[in-house]
Amino acid sequence: MKLHKILKILAGILGLIGVVFLAMIISEGDEAIKSAAMDGDTSIVDPLAYVAYAIMLIAVVSVVIFVLINLFTNTSTLKNTLISVGVFAAVLVVAYLLTGGDGNSYFYNGVPSTPGESHLVGAGLMAFYLLIGAAAIIMLLSGVKKLTNK
Repeated sequence: MKLHKILKILAGILGLIGVVFLAMIISEGDEAIKSAAMDGDTSIVDPLAYVAYAIMLIAVVSVVIFVLINLFTNTSTLKNTLISVGVFAAVLVVAYLLTGGDGNSYFYNGVPSTPGESHLVGAGLMAFYLLIGAAAIIMLLSGVKKLTNK
């Protein structure tokens, strides 16, 4: 319970700091911010952005810590998670093996893509298609099972 109180206090402090920086931004006005941004000066909005980064970092670290604590305290959850990660890795490997490089040249910001990059993009698309197909089949089978049980 102590950690919960600490996190509530930290969230409240960061919220108050964010409100102060927001008030500073609002008091500057839109035109001042736009003209400063055109000149490359972002010092008006930078403090609020840093507060947002800090909040995001705290949220991500908290989620990772609590997920890891939960995984290692409950071994059945850890087993199911590892099985799911293994199946996902297998889908990625199968997708990579099923695809090949593309003979076309693709450009991004004037730089041509390499055959390896093309292969990875193809593998990502194939993994996406495989996972969508699996989800559709599972939903279809689940619906059929519900219909037959009634």
